[in-house]
This record gives sequence, C-alpha cells and structure tokens, in this order.
Amino acid sequence: MPRRWSPPRVFYGWWVVGACFIVALYMGGVIFYGFTAVFEPIAAEFGWSYAQISLAASLRGLEVGLLTPVVGMLVDRWGPRRLIFGGVVIGSLGLMLLSQTGSLGVFYAAFILMAIGMSCTGSTVMMTAVANWFRRRVALATGIMICGYGSGGLLVPLVVQLIDLYGWRMMVVILALGLLTVGLPLSLVVRHKPEQYGYLPDGERGQIAGGDGVSATPQTKEVDIGAREAMKGSVFWKITLGLMPKFIAVVTVVTHVMPYLSSIGVARATSGLVATAIPLLSIGGRLGFGWLGDRLDKRRLAAGALGLVALGLLCFELTPLVGAELLVPFFILFGLGYGGSLTMAGALPREYFGRTSFGTIVGFIWGIGILGTLVGPPLAGWVFDHWGSYQGVWLALAGLAIGGAVIMALLPPAGSAKS
Repeated sequence: MPRRWSPPRVFYGWWVVGACFIVALYMGGVIFYGFTAVFEPIAAEFGWSYAQISLAASLRGLEVGLLTPVVGMLVDRWGPRRLIFGGVVIGSLGLMLLSQTGSLGVFYAAFILMAIGMSCTGSTVMMTAVANWFRRRVALATGIMICGYGSGGLLVPLVVQLIDLYGWRMMVVILALGLLTVGLPLSLVVRHKPEQYGYLPDGERGQIAGGDGVSATPQTKEVDIGAREAMKGSVFWKITLGLMPKFIAVVTVVTHVMPYLSSIGVARATSGLVATAIPLLSIGGRLGFGWLGDRLDKRRLAAGALGLVALGLLCFELTPLVGAELLVPFFILFGLGYGGSLTMAGALPREYFGRTSFGTIVGFIWGIGILGTLVGPPLAGWVFDHWGSYQGVWLALAGLAIGGAVIMALLPPAGSAKS
C-alpha cells in the first residue's frame, strides 16, 4: 500500500516571523511613513506652521528613543506577545484621538500615544521575538522580519487615496480600526521562547525535559550573557558606536532628501522618486545581508553595509558637481547599506550575547542610536539656514559611516563579548 504523502511541517518560528512582518508593515506604513500624507491637510485645516506640525514627529522620535531600553527590559521579562497586543491597542487609541484633533495639545497627545504603541511594536520587540526562535538562521529571519518596516512605505499611496475619498479624519479612523483587526489576532501568534512550547531554535531536535513535553533541551550550548555583564564589556559599546552613524545618517537623509535636491535644482517629482527608492532598495539590503549573515562573518558584513552607506553619501555630496545621474548610485548604495546595517543590528547582538537578555541589550543599543538622531537633522537644517547649502553635511556623515565601518571590522570574534 503506497505511503500517504503529508506536507512538511513549517517550523513555528517562521510563523512568528510572518506575524511580526505584517504588524511591522502596518505600524510602519500607518504611523511612520503615513505621517507625510496628513501633513498638508492638517496644516490647511488649522493654519499651523510646518514647525509646529513637525514637532509631533520630533516628540515621537524622542519618546521612542527613551522608551526603547525600557521596552527591551520588558520584552525579556514578559515576552513579546503582551507588548505587541498592548502596542496595537495603544496605537489605535492614538489614531482615534488624532481623528478628534481640535488643538495642538490634542495633536501632540495623539502622537505621544502613537509613539508608545510604536515602541511596543518596534524593532526591539520584533527582533527579540525572532532572535528567540533562531540561532543558525537568525540573520535571514531578522532580515525578512525587518523588511516589514521597509515595506510599510508601500501603504502611503493607500493612505493618500483614503484621504482623497473620505477626508483625513475618517482615514485615520479607518486605519485605527484596521490596526485592531490586523494586529490583535497576529499578536496572539507570537510566542516568547521555543523551549516553552517543546521546540528548539531553528527547529533542531533535542531531548524533551520532563514528561509533560513542555520544554526542550538544546543539543548545542549557546552564548548566554546578561545585560549588565554585556554593558561592562567593550564589545557592547563598540557595536553601539559602530551603528550610531547609521542611525544619524538615515534619519538626516530621509528628513532632508527633498529639500536638498530642490536646493540644487532637481525637480520635485524626481526628488519624490528618490525618496521612495531609498526604503524600497533597503528591502534588498535587509534580505540580501540577512541571507549572507548566516553564511559569512557578520562583523565584515556590518562593516560592508556601513561602507555602502558612506559611498552613497559621497555620491549625494558630489551630485551638484557631477550631475543628477549620481542620484542612481546614491539611492542604490545608500538603500542597500541602510537595509543591511539594520539586519546586522539585530544579528550581531544575538551572536555575541545570546537570547537571555537580548531585548534589553538591543533596546539600549537602539535607544542610544535613536537619541543620536536628534542631532543630525537639526544640524543639517542649521547648516542650510546659515550657508544656504547642504554641502559638507553629507561628506561629514560619510566620514562617520567610515568610522563605524572600521569599528565593526575590528570587533573581536564572537565569544569575546566579555572582554
């Protein structure tokens, strides 16, 4: 009698990756990238200045930076499911409050709630969820998951269409209800650590501890370094300082790309295409470096990603001198390097410090990096206000990226995190 065929079971960790990807796509597209679509309608309705409206985005960035280390500690203690569930609810409340905006105070309060929701569903929580389920394939899994945030930019045309059809207030209500509909069920898919459910990282086979089949014993001993111990060593601070230029450069470029290109005579339509191309090209970097990260030295890959960022910034700096044709290598190099460095920002701490305090460690790395971004965009704006040009800004950021690449290349091998 022929043997009955049954499809191979998909390791549950990939379901965690998929759920995190979709939540990241929705939150990133609605709360981060989608803000640009409601900017002008709000300014037209209330007559507020661009500076007053932009302050909401600055408050969001500041709050996310301050909350990230706290969220990292909570995800290690509570697991990602509770935080994602709570973040979806709080983010939806923030969107509903935004739809009722009648004053600047309410407007800022809505963004504070959305920032809390974004923090609870942000990279630190999602990376921790994925890192707990993978070891050998952590770079690829992280790269796939973090593509959700990059893909969120694809929701902007939908946001614009909803505004045209229903107005910005009803659009925000629709997005809030959509967030609850999509986010709450997916948050229940995410689980904390595979051993709690009888699995092992990467789906490895091992011995089941006890007779209840609840926890599993890994065959391979993993690195296990606590947050305090990690932060006493030099490797933690080298990774943090090495990644800092990426945070500063990306936020500065995303904020000033269109004003800069307009200042050198590039048409607004072309500037918009360049701004769209950066997050789309970053998806290739996230996936590509994720695939390579499970096969090659992650230190060298991180250095290479930052090197691509530096080369892209040099092209950006030289565009007024050489011509607009340099914008193509700019967004290719910068986008790939940006995406690759994001993936390595999750894979490197996992390799050096293990899973036990991964959320806390990544929370501090990202929190310090995000706070560093508060310097880049205002400084670039100050340079333009005083000299009428951005020249020198991109060159300085390229120098920082090269410095970060050198730090990454000189990291000691994994296993030396206590040094």
